[in-house]
Amino acid sequence: MTHLKTEKQSKRLVSIDALRGFDMFWITGGDSLFIALFTLINSPLFQRLALQLDHPAWTGFRFYDIIFPLFLFIMGVVMPLSITRRLERGDSREKLYLHIIRRTLLLFLLGLIYNGLFNFDFLVQRWSGVLQRFAVTYFFSAIIVMNFKNRGQLIWAAAILLIYWFILLLIPAPGYEPYDLTPQGNLCGYIDRTFLPGSFCCYTFGDNEGILTMFPAIANVLFGVLAGRWLMGAISEKEKIRNLIIAGISFIAAGLLWSLAFPVNKYLWTGSYVLLTSGISFLLLLIFFWIIDVKGYRKWAFPFTVIGLNPITIYVAQGVFDFGIITNIFVHGFVDSFGSFKPVFVALCTLIVKWLFLYFLYRRKIFLKV
Repeated sequence: MTHLKTEKQSKRLVSIDALRGFDMFWITGGDSLFIALFTLINSPLFQRLALQLDHPAWTGFRFYDIIFPLFLFIMGVVMPLSITRRLERGDSREKLYLHIIRRTLLLFLLGLIYNGLFNFDFLVQRWSGVLQRFAVTYFFSAIIVMNFKNRGQLIWAAAILLIYWFILLLIPAPGYEPYDLTPQGNLCGYIDRTFLPGSFCCYTFGDNEGILTMFPAIANVLFGVLAGRWLMGAISEKEKIRNLIIAGISFIAAGLLWSLAFPVNKYLWTGSYVLLTSGISFLLLLIFFWIIDVKGYRKWAFPFTVIGLNPITIYVAQGVFDFGIITNIFVHGFVDSFGSFKPVFVALCTLIVKWLFLYFLYRRKIFLKV
């Protein structure tokens, strides 16, 4: 079962935890802080920067669109350690399968709790979500990693993306033409409306983390597995860096090229979106790996590392508890004196409260393991 436990730190790549923390920083409140700051400055440049911290209305790509697939990618990066090496050292396959199933179910349950399971109402309960997508993509990716080598995993990733594309290309939603990628007419939304009960997020005609769009996201995880094999393999640091650079540039180029026929779209999780975000993820991992683990500059990344060691904890905690209540206890007597700077100050204080919560867990060596 999910548990909080004291964990002895083993030797690990700090860059992975730091990158995971950088990713979660924006979800934890970094987005609200910078949006408030950019809005306060209120110049054309900073207005455009503020737009990068929100998703486009439909097609297109902004900075905020990398957050979710980057986490999936990092989930794949650690699989060679959590699965492959355990197999190599003789752990039973039955034990690993049970671990995979247990982790899948617990992630899914945490997703339901985040969506308000304790205030259950079947008609409005949202059944899909971010953690549910973590659960589904983790399950299928882990099964593939358990049973296929590097080449087989890449073939699976490519096959999933191509089959998903062909499904949208050839099968129409009733009343619409095949390959209708509009919010109203896309097949993914129709499947969600037909089979997914409860409420949707984050557009009217389907769910942002719906049924069919779960599957191309598996490829993000499998591409992360490839990066993880390089980082944890016996090759030199120079080869690791070279591989990450080549993969990052190649995936971005392939994603942009594919977008001419299959537009970049987070809501539909299109193949071009998968390739583009995977390419960016390769390069972000490269930057963090080179600075932190190769050059040894680690102190600057400590705030991110604290977040990255307990990402599910803070994600669920801020979904069920309003940390702003704690902020208000300390600042309500003087916060109005900040005038137009008040939204920035409140966002900063709330972010600090969340980080201190995670720092307390870090100092106590308490980590939520699923």
